[in-house]
Amino acid sequence: MAKRSFWAWGMETDEPNLQAKKKAAQRLSITYGVPLEIIPNPSANDLNLRPSRIKPPKSLSSICTTDAHERASHTYGRNYEDRIRAFNLDFPNPTDLVAYPRDEKDIIALLDWCSIHSYSAIPYGGGSSVVGGVEPPEDSKGIVTIDLSQLNRLLEVDEISRAARIQSGIYGPALDAQLRPYNFTLRHFPQSYEYSTLGGWIATRSGGHYATNHTHIDDFVESIRAITPTGIWESRRLPGSGAGPSPDRIMIGSEGIFGIITEAWMRVQARPRFRASAGVIFSSFEAGAEASRLIAQSKLWPANCRLLDPNEASEAAGLDGTHALLVIGFESSDIPQQDPMREAIVLARQAGGTIDDSDIRISDGSGSSTGRQGNVGEWRNSFLRAPYDRNLTMGLGIVAETLETAITWDRWQELEQTVRQSLNKSLTDLCGGGRVTCRFTHVYPDGPAPYFTFEGLGRKGSELQIHKEIKQAASEAIISTGGTITHHHAVGRVHRHWYDKQRPDLFAQSLKQIKQTLDPNGILNPGILIDP
Repeated sequence: MAKRSFWAWGMETDEPNLQAKKKAAQRLSITYGVPLEIIPNPSANDLNLRPSRIKPPKSLSSICTTDAHERASHTYGRNYEDRIRAFNLDFPNPTDLVAYPRDEKDIIALLDWCSIHSYSAIPYGGGSSVVGGVEPPEDSKGIVTIDLSQLNRLLEVDEISRAARIQSGIYGPALDAQLRPYNFTLRHFPQSYEYSTLGGWIATRSGGHYATNHTHIDDFVESIRAITPTGIWESRRLPGSGAGPSPDRIMIGSEGIFGIITEAWMRVQARPRFRASAGVIFSSFEAGAEASRLIAQSKLWPANCRLLDPNEASEAAGLDGTHALLVIGFESSDIPQQDPMREAIVLARQAGGTIDDSDIRISDGSGSSTGRQGNVGEWRNSFLRAPYDRNLTMGLGIVAETLETAITWDRWQELEQTVRQSLNKSLTDLCGGGRVTCRFTHVYPDGPAPYFTFEGLGRKGSELQIHKEIKQAASEAIISTGGTITHHHAVGRVHRHWYDKQRPDLFAQSLKQIKQTLDPNGILNPGILIDP
């Protein structure tokens, strides 16, 4: 049975072979003008972890393991620094034990045990965090990672209200498969969809691929059930309520510091039948941004409205490097999408966009595909490959990462210029140059969510320090110009410094009081969002 890779995105079978790494090294050698040495992939047999410092009681031993591979694969998430450290077999503070609870009784027993002994308890969904959200704290005397993958079932479907009660440990593909017989879907597709879970989406306030309406997991949550060290947290199923602060909103985005989410009632929808897609070309990123604003403020609510700057449009969609690309998509289970697509195209052309009518793809409900041809199709394939392509560059000295934010329309150009300048300066100073791209992943009536990607050639052995300096400078640029430190990747340990600057001080104090009530011994994910 295939195992998750302890260092790469995906399974061990997804780890790149020697031939694939050679091709990547040759391509990047041409890009950076220097030969790049290939480093062999690490093996689980090479792991040399600190011995586990704790031993579970007999009552829990059957659901716990201290296996080296399991401990290593549950120590880090999957951001750049995580992958580099794991690739280099650098595990100075591994989790001591991984637990796989079968039900809520097991979770209660685990939290009781951790509370008695003051062990850190780290809730774990799919481990796809890119912000250090599952990484153990450094000063804990014992670390227990609680993997929720056994809680993986669709429990109940309310077909009248279009809602489903779902366990938190279910992965994206399994969730969609279990809803399919009812002709329902959640339609929440983060890039981590394959290797992330419903509970993780809720705990990290995940954002999906859909660019306008119903993108954040907030939009889908009807009620939440969680186990806290002091009792059960369960909200009432309601389509909406004005009864005080929402208990669900407190749990959404809490990143496991208040309790372990075990199940949730989620709003689902009929599977789409009607689709439309188009790729509109613009002479500049600015013109494409104006089109995005017009479409977002028209409230046509396209499922996809992604703007790629010329550099990204060239790399991901095959354009010439001087034009931006706006990817537009519509879908519905009930209503043909030709008319809203035509309206969106009118607005895009008004802003200077060009597209031939013959390049607009319309599905009439018969099941024909859209969005898989031409520039749009190239972008789609590139987007899906991206997490796996990052596996190829490990050990080559490449420093790369993404940063995402959100800003109001009146300030987005200032933010873009400031962040680009910061990234380009850092890459020049630390790497002798590199590349920076930007895209809009989501657009709202009041502003976009710009997503910046940078890449440069660092020095082997110094990649982590170089990466840290680049990310710090760019994060300061984001905060200083009024953006959010994260739009859909949570806070974790990586963004904590800037999150402290972004939120009101009184709100931080309020979170501490909630934490004290629900987790008085401070065992759940210490150091995330607030100080232990």
